[in-house]
Amino acid sequence: MIKYRRVLLKLSGEALMGERGYGIDAKKLRYFAEEISSVVRAGVQMAVVIGGGNIFRGMEGKEQGLDQAQADYMGMLATVINALALQNTLEQIGIPTRVQSAIEMQRICEPFIRRRAIRHLEKGRVVIFAAGTGNPFFTTDTAATLRAIEIGAELLLKGTRVDGIYTSDPEKDASAKRLRHISYEEAIQKKLEVMDLTAFTLSQAHQLPMAVFNINEPGALYRILTGENVGTLVSAGG
Repeated sequence: MIKYRRVLLKLSGEALMGERGYGIDAKKLRYFAEEISSVVRAGVQMAVVIGGGNIFRGMEGKEQGLDQAQADYMGMLATVINALALQNTLEQIGIPTRVQSAIEMQRICEPFIRRRAIRHLEKGRVVIFAAGTGNPFFTTDTAATLRAIEIGAELLLKGTRVDGIYTSDPEKDASAKRLRHISYEEAIQKKLEVMDLTAFTLSQAHQLPMAVFNINEPGALYRILTGENVGTLVSAGG
């Protein structure tokens, strides 16, 4: 039985690269679309935020000498490309979608309008939020948290390459153990780099629970939404 009615999934742009060093891997994109479709067909209202790091990262642009605000805007445009790619793939497998951008570009997608986004979700459409918050200096993690709160999501899903939060880096420490549940306070105190501090504190202030899990594990997304012990749940209670 599905435990959550409305959720938001945050994917990194790098996740779309697959085995490639840059851009979008069509097979990986199809995999993500299939994972999303499995929960949508089960009746979950699904929103998605994708980063742009597979095409351009604002921080890298800053390191190359670009003005940070300009570099961040370039990164926002990269997220729009990823959002359109995911939209196309989802619709190829019969899942209706809408892309809403924080930066208006009416020829290719809708502007972000909160009430319209909620209405799309209620009609069973996947809503893909693009262009971050529309402001420089904010990450797509913060954008995902903000949009999740705005649409009344019951859970924020952070898809990563590891299956949760560990007591130490599992890639370096074989004795590391996965935490089933951790509080926001503890995550902030331990400076866990799952999401940036702004996203963490925003989630904490609005008591928005977050599940961190391995998006590359087939079926993990669906199992989390049925309440199965997958990944790590970050919430107000310890």
